[in-house]
Amino acid sequence: MTSTSGVDGPPWTRNGFPSARLPTPSLQSAAQAPPLSFPPQLLERLLAGPAGMGTSAARLFGSSAPPATARKEQPQEAPSPSGDDRPDEERATAVRIPALYCPDAVRDDPALGEEVNNRLVEWAAETGIFTGRLERLRSHQFGRLFMLAHPDCDDSDRLLAAARCGLAEWSVDDHWVDEGEDTEPELLGARLAMAHAVIDPVRLPARYQAQFEDLVGRQPVLRAFRSSLGHLSRFASTTQVARLRHELAVMFVGYGQEAQWRGSGRRPAVWEYLLHRYENAFYPCMALIDSVGGYEVPATELADPTVRRTYLYAGMANVLLNDVYSMAKEDPGDTNLPNLIAAEDDCSLQEAVDRTAAIHDELMHTVEADCAVLAAAGSPQLRRYLAGLWAWMGGSKEWHATSPRYQQAD
Repeated sequence: MTSTSGVDGPPWTRNGFPSARLPTPSLQSAAQAPPLSFPPQLLERLLAGPAGMGTSAARLFGSSAPPATARKEQPQEAPSPSGDDRPDEERATAVRIPALYCPDAVRDDPALGEEVNNRLVEWAAETGIFTGRLERLRSHQFGRLFMLAHPDCDDSDRLLAAARCGLAEWSVDDHWVDEGEDTEPELLGARLAMAHAVIDPVRLPARYQAQFEDLVGRQPVLRAFRSSLGHLSRFASTTQVARLRHELAVMFVGYGQEAQWRGSGRRPAVWEYLLHRYENAFYPCMALIDSVGGYEVPATELADPTVRRTYLYAGMANVLLNDVYSMAKEDPGDTNLPNLIAAEDDCSLQEAVDRTAAIHDELMHTVEADCAVLAAAGSPQLRRYLAGLWAWMGGSKEWHATSPRYQQAD
């Protein structure tokens, strides 16, 4: 395996998964490589690998870089899920969010976040999603999430393109799967098929195309998808848009699985839920890291099994962080990892939350170690993407810890 520096990187194995060798990247000069807008220490940190017990082997592939930017944050108290009938004083301290191993946000630009958020809510009003809930939507500060998650982009239009795609994706959950007025599990399969027909545009005979267009005109979620992908295509290549289509199709499989649990009242096993979270996570958002940053990772590198696994582990870790932070707003019977662990292992909810945090941390340490190897061996674009992936997780953590969506009842 040849790196851009001409130094051969060793084959390696982690957690029982053999790592395939990366395809040899094309050599590029510093002038040809995309500009790196992150603080230099972020990339140096990735090249260094993880710190702490059990990580010395990973450091063999790293460098003498500064200490970890990821850290164990201080535990914080969170209210128990709604529906708990214990007294408020007892419920308020019943579940504590444990320290999580995760980087901090690279930047916080409140003015930029507010601009993106306001424009996002205006777009939601135009498309018709979240009608009657727009002020609630505004309070959740999704625009701030994308500002935090993409610190290498100061362009509000690019950030808005990513935010629109994210909100269109989540409107499927909120309108059709989880809590919307249109929630009808028996119709979900047909609705997801219609959504996919918008995302990967169908070409029907003219007389039938008109009927499909009539449906799109009447369905806010479908209008949102069409609008968001149209906006994204101004900034993303056809390959990058195709990558997003793939992630959305996988996410729709996960939505169908979740709807089956909800409709049947069946509680999945922990292993089944973890499998589900490889399908229903933040992957469509994370797929846009290079699109928003204004560069493109070679498709051969992103398709490499090791790169793909690292990306999946990162998304899995981030959605488990979401499970921990979202417990305060969900019903006790909702399907999330802490509730499932508590039921399956017959332990307290706090123990289950702590075990969820341990799984999150294990994933994060693996991501950190793998990024060190991949960043040292990959192309300049892949190096920047991995730094962006790391920054995305830090921005997402900051948003989860501060958004009113999780810090107060709606």
